[in-house]
Amino acid sequence: MVKSEEKLLAAGIYVLSLFFPIIAPLIIWLLKKEESSFIDYHGKEYFNFFISYLIYSVVAGILTVVIIGIFLLWALGIAALIFSIMAAVKAYEGKEYQFPWIFRLIK
Repeated sequence: MVKSEEKLLAAGIYVLSLFFPIIAPLIIWLLKKEESSFIDYHGKEYFNFFISYLIYSVVAGILTVVIIGIFLLWALGIAALIFSIMAAVKAYEGKEYQFPWIFRLIK
């Protein structure tokens, strides 16, 4: 059973990432990962998401030379926002959420 504090902190990883993409999620994850496997899961999932979308953004940035990258950057931004909101809602419900289209580098 996941405690309400764990749900709130896990959802906070995603919500705060909208304003502070690296620092806030990293602080929550590093402080609470030993105490809660639920927060540890969501911290790893967020950073896998962040790394994957950073790579996609760099590729899209390079592709701006041939114009298609501009549209890809917009699509990536919208997808990242939507997936972050969905992950926050799932975490607050006490469920695990897996982002689509990401590399699972941190296990």
